[in-house]
Formats: sequence, structure tokens, C-alpha cells
Amino acid sequence: MVKRKKAVRELKWISFVIPALFFYILFFWVPSLESIYYSFTKWDGVTSEFVGIKNYIRLFHDKQIMESIGNTVFYTVTIVIIQNVLGFAFAVLLEKSCLKNNILRTLIFMPYVFSSLLIGYVFKFMLESNIGALNNILRNLNLEGIILPWLSNPSVSRWVIVAVTVWQCAGYTMVINIAGLQSIPDMYYEAASLDGATKIQKLIHITFPLIAPATTINVMLSLIGNLQIYNQVYTLTGGGPAHKTESIAVTLYRLGFSSEGAQWGYGAAIAVAMFVIILVITIITTTLLRKREVEA
Repeated sequence: MVKRKKAVRELKWISFVIPALFFYILFFWVPSLESIYYSFTKWDGVTSEFVGIKNYIRLFHDKQIMESIGNTVFYTVTIVIIQNVLGFAFAVLLEKSCLKNNILRTLIFMPYVFSSLLIGYVFKFMLESNIGALNNILRNLNLEGIILPWLSNPSVSRWVIVAVTVWQCAGYTMVINIAGLQSIPDMYYEAASLDGATKIQKLIHITFPLIAPATTINVMLSLIGNLQIYNQVYTLTGGGPAHKTESIAVTLYRLGFSSEGAQWGYGAAIAVAMFVIILVITIITTTLLRKREVEA
């Protein structure tokens, strides 16, 4: 009887989970499994024709896809490195130095709160070549020599996308690093001071090793996010000029919803390939980063 009452009580709590689980399966797992099926078809959103692995073969022979993958790799590597270096530097300065200040922390973190789409459109307006605020300021200061086509030259616009993304997300990385720094016992620094260690030596031999768990989290979050980078590319350049700044996510959207004609089966194949690539990279990176973590 007691066991029966306990089982009924447990079922009562499980019933609260069922609605969320239903919608999770309906809106996540069902579309995901359908995407895998449609990746083997020629599908325009209405009719589908099974074509086997032709979409995947086409994917690896598509020069535009390869260029988009190259752009995505560039965005991911540069943003992950710069964002994590800056996030670590801000955390150390604002937690372990005389610059410890909650107002500065808030100002650095604040851009992360805003929509990346909104930020992208604001920067697009500021960096427009003819009427943009930045170039107009440079003209008024007689600095025409450093005026650049910020969003129309692929070599420049790729770095603009990187800079805007880092500006928005470095504060989030900083907050996670600050949490990691606060978990390091002060006795380690006190013992190092007694041994005559300098601040640089403390940073290298104490702070950096013991903040490794926070570094793992930051690297993984920024890695996964930037392999799927879309909003910043779409709002700043739209993937242009001539698709030269497209990320793989923007290419996927263009193939499925642009005026070039719906190629949803091919787009599904790209999405599945993206998932597999991100999964493999995530597993490898997590394994490597976990090896250097040290328990405090």
C-alpha cells in the first residue's frame, strides 16, 4: 500500500513533465528526423523524389559550399581565439586587480543582452560606405585615407563580422571566467607570494591551470555558436558581395528560402552534414580540453 501511494505520488510529478516532453519531441525530434529523411530526396517543400546520396555527393563538389565552409572556419577560429583571450583578460583585470568594478563588468557584459540581429543592423547603418556614421566622422576629421568599404570588400567585411561578434560576446565569456576565478582558493596565491612568485608566475602557474573548467565551457559554447553563425553575417553583409562572406548557415537559408528556388532536400543534406561536423568537433575538442583540467 505504501509503495502504491509512493508510485502515485511520483506519477503526479512526472505528469508535469509530459506536456514539455510532448512539445520537445514534436518540435525538435520530429523535424530533425524528417530532415534526415529529406536529405536523401529532391524536395521543394511540396513534392519529394528519393535520390539517395546524390545531395551529399553534390555537397562535396559544390564550390560555393566549400567557400562557405572556409568562411565558417575562419569566423569560428578567429572569434573563438579573440573572444576567449579578451574574456580571460577582462576577467583577470576586473577580479584580480585594482580595476575590480561592478560597473565596468556591467558595461562589458551589456552587449550580450541585446539581440544579435539588432546589433547587426545598427552596425550596418554605422558602417555603410556612403552615409554610414563612421565614414562621415572620418571625412569630417580629414582622415579620408583610412576610410574603407567596411561591408562591400570581403577581405574587410569578414573582419567586421568577427569584430562585431567578439564585441557582443566577450562579456559573456568574461562572466564565466570571473566565476572560475572566484572558485580558486586564495591560499594558493598567498603561498605563491611567500615563495616570491611574481604576478605573471601566479597567472601562468595558478590562475590559468585552475580556471581550465571555465575555459572548457567558454571554448565549447563559442565553438558551437560560431560554427552556426548566422545573424551577424545576414544582417551585416547578407553573405555578399557575391556570396563571398557567407557562412554555411546563411548558404543553407539561401538555398531553402531565397528567390533562387527552393532546394530543401539539398538544404537538409547540408544541415545534417553540419550537425555531424559540429558533433565530431565538439567531442574531440571537449576531450582535449578535459585533459588539461586540474581539480582545485
